[in-house]
Amino acid sequence: QVQLVESGGGLVQAGGSLRLSCVASERTFSYYIMAWFRQAPGKEREFVASMGRNGLNTYYTDSVKGRFTISRDNDKSTVSLQMDSLKPEDTAVYSCAAGALVRPTLAAQYKYWGQGTQVTVSS
Repeated sequence: QVQLVESGGGLVQAGGSLRLSCVASERTFSYYIMAWFRQAPGKEREFVASMGRNGLNTYYTDSVKGRFTISRDNDKSTVSLQMDSLKPEDTAVYSCAAGALVRPTLAAQYKYWGQGTQVTVSS
């Protein structure tokens, strides 16, 4: 029922920045916990960051703390991921997800997913 569309991926050199955005086709966007996951070739899908519906509860995987920032605009039904100081190991397909979760880092507990956007960081 909820469609999520990501944008903002691309190719960037190490140390550069990208800003990913995800727009939801749902007026009750504010109800959902929103998250970003990523999956690199040959690896399992990995939790990146999440934000609660009120914008107060945020979580980041250790590898991106201090470099990535998640934000949301409930009025625009948008969640964003500002990625700074990018590293080659950040290369992956990044997807946004929405759900009402107890454990926000677990992909299986999210109900809605975007199609993903490719982020490639070269050295």
